[in-house]
Amino acid sequence: MFLGLRTAIYPVGDLSGAKAWYEKVTGVKPYFDEPFYVGFSVAGYELGLLPDGEPGVAGPQPLWGVANAEAAFARLLSLGATALEPVTEVGEGIKVAAVTDPFGNRLGIIENPHFKAAGS
Repeated sequence: MFLGLRTAIYPVGDLSGAKAWYEKVTGVKPYFDEPFYVGFSVAGYELGLLPDGEPGVAGPQPLWGVANAEAAFARLLSLGATALEPVTEVGEGIKVAAVTDPFGNRLGIIENPHFKAAGS
């Protein structure tokens, strides 16, 4: 039985650059920082960086929750991401978007006023 999303792992070629960029994006420092893996605790979920991987935009597409999709999308672009999918309302006030991070990975966001994380 699934207990819910725990971790989204992003392969990167430049671990130190990715660590610095994701510190800016998330506003937190990694709780686990080793040469073989860097993990950030983001609102009860883990964003992981895996060195020597092959970045890409295909495959699983996790969406990170944000309070304001337009503002989050603009901030990601200002931090060096590239637009992949513009902010789009998909119904009932839910908005999604995606960027390509500076390391070649898809980073998706979602503004969902109906979703309440466990314990919130």
